[in-house]
Amino acid sequence: MKLPFATDAGMGPGATLGLVVLPADETLENEMRVLLPANGVALYHSRIEMPPEVTSETLASMEAALPQAAGMLPEVAFDVIGYGCTSGATVIGPEGVARAINRARPGARVTDPVSATMAACRALGLKRLGFVTPYVESVSAAMRALLEANGFEIAGFGSFEEGDDRVVARIAPESILSAIEAVDAMAECDGVFVSCTNLRVAGIAAEAERRIGKPVISSNLALGWHMRVLAGLTGPAPIASRLFAL
Repeated sequence: MKLPFATDAGMGPGATLGLVVLPADETLENEMRVLLPANGVALYHSRIEMPPEVTSETLASMEAALPQAAGMLPEVAFDVIGYGCTSGATVIGPEGVARAINRARPGARVTDPVSATMAACRALGLKRLGFVTPYVESVSAAMRALLEANGFEIAGFGSFEEGDDRVVARIAPESILSAIEAVDAMAECDGVFVSCTNLRVAGIAAEAERRIGKPVISSNLALGWHMRVLAGLTGPAPIASRLFAL
């Protein structure tokens, strides 16, 4: 017997979002579940090829792979697609990221952690930043240069100087908290930015802000917030963070 059925708007009547995630990233997808509304929003993930060693060369190689990765997302109309690599967006450039993704998904709005962080800093009125990264020197320097070229001043800087993304995923939240406090103490700043989607910050953001008395933004917090904004999503703040209280 052939059974009758009806169709509806699917999993994402409120918004349909996509993420392109690095193979070694163990954090972004889990934190994004906390940052987005639980009901009415569909979130789909795709992985992109990249070696676990983070260098300028491996990061740049993702530009050619982005259309294929975005093309592996379901054949639905996406409101927003986020590219989940801060250092990759720095090396490729936000415009290059958007062009590559839109080759496969021409109707979607595109963001990345760099674009999202700059938008978040402007929304919060932050100009002088404390800057925490896990990256090797060449990658950190490129990111600092991009932020400074867009009108931000790096008041304090510290890096874990770890080139293996698999190790970055294991950096303990308490170590990240200590790093935020140490960088904040280096010089007067408006807030602290913790770069890298593999660093676990969402669960400690409120405590970090309590300790330093200033906003704390991470790659994932900024990306989740910006995807919500671009998709027109509203509702209560998902975590006790100054960014999500805007």
